[in-house]
Amino acid sequence: METILYLIRHGETEWNQIRRIQGHSDIDLNELGLRQAEQVARRFQGEIIHAVYSSDLSRARVTASRIAEQSGSSISTRMTLRERCYGEWEGLTYEEIRARFEAQDEAACGIETFEDMQSRAVTALTEVASNHPGESVVVVSHGGLINSFLHYVTAGEQGTGITRIDNTGITMFRYVDDRWEVLQVNNTDHLEI
Repeated sequence: METILYLIRHGETEWNQIRRIQGHSDIDLNELGLRQAEQVARRFQGEIIHAVYSSDLSRARVTASRIAEQSGSSISTRMTLRERCYGEWEGLTYEEIRARFEAQDEAACGIETFEDMQSRAVTALTEVASNHPGESVVVVSHGGLINSFLHYVTAGEQGTGITRIDNTGITMFRYVDDRWEVLQVNNTDHLEI
């Protein structure tokens, strides 16, 4: 039995807008992000969604809550669905990072490795899909985690460093016979309404 997984990036935050690294920092949605959350929730109106999962960070949780309200589901939060931890880089812009940490490597700054984040994403999302055979599930997470998972599923053809994941972009997967398949990447049609 196949599981359909809608993997959705949270709505916009102020830090997204000014390109400040968020990582595990718990930053709220801004006004546009709240509107985006409503728009993505309306996208699921009339569809049967069996479960809604979310990162435990508020930007994802609030986005997921709008979808859950629309679908009549409750939300299960998971720390394992969080964005990559960026350690000392969190709260800084890319320009500030280049100025302050030019000579330091990522490990010295307490940054989670890409491989660790990707492994966390694959384990968490496979567990979710395995627990919902024959069902449709929404998972609200973060751009970095979504891209790392997409990178894994496509063996590097899409994902990190290649694919843009917009705020509330929907990336859709099928999970069947212990295998993942990409059905759609970064659909934002709901934002054009």
